[in-house]
Amino acid sequence: MRIIALLVFSTLLSIPSFGWGPIGHRTIGLVAQQHLSKKTKRKLREILKHESLAVVSMWMDEERSNPNYKHMEDWHWVDIPDGKTYAESEKNPNGDAIQTINRLIDELESGTLSLEEEKINIKMLVHIIGDIHMPLHVGKTGDQGGNKVKVRFFGDETNLHTVWDSKIIDSKKFSYTELAAAIDHFDDESTIEKWQSDDVMVWVEESMSYRDLIYDLPEDKYIGYYYIYDAWPVIQERLHKAGVRLAGVLNKIYG
Repeated sequence: MRIIALLVFSTLLSIPSFGWGPIGHRTIGLVAQQHLSKKTKRKLREILKHESLAVVSMWMDEERSNPNYKHMEDWHWVDIPDGKTYAESEKNPNGDAIQTINRLIDELESGTLSLEEEKINIKMLVHIIGDIHMPLHVGKTGDQGGNKVKVRFFGDETNLHTVWDSKIIDSKKFSYTELAAAIDHFDDESTIEKWQSDDVMVWVEESMSYRDLIYDLPEDKYIGYYYIYDAWPVIQERLHKAGVRLAGVLNKIYG
């Protein structure tokens, strides 16, 4: 039994951290839901039935252990080395987040998908647009998006990726409905239009722009209140932008 337990534990340690935890992804889904046009809402009800964007936002992570969806593993992220653009970077032969977002949008706009295919495409699009707004899902190569960077979060051993995808968010003790209300509180149409007019590469460049902040770690790798003070506004903005932009993409397809 001890051997089995150790094997299970080591397997869990080898699983890469996800982009945004459940609170983050569901927050993005709820923000997006609030910025959908009436026409888009009707269309999504036809396709997703009782499931909201917040509910479907975690589908890709929930299906990671399903062998039928193993091919989606590399679609959650993209690596772009420091000092290079995506165009200059070596491409993942299995696909990446940028390629997948563009493909999903093209397929949805084509109108050729079956209802089930359309439903799966929407679920993936909701999740991956969220992922690509998580700065460490646009990795700089070499450390698996911060998964290899060991840190202590208020004394608990973890890694930098986990700190950004869930630890900081969870430390605030928000539900996803509370967090969505906290970040999506302004009615500045010009800002919303600007965010929705930015293309995928702008989203990617924004995520890359936070690398100096993210990797500015103390020598002892202890993450506490000072680090969170700088990181929290960034996390809130990334969640907000992801939700508003997701709504913009869906409105363009269906609205």
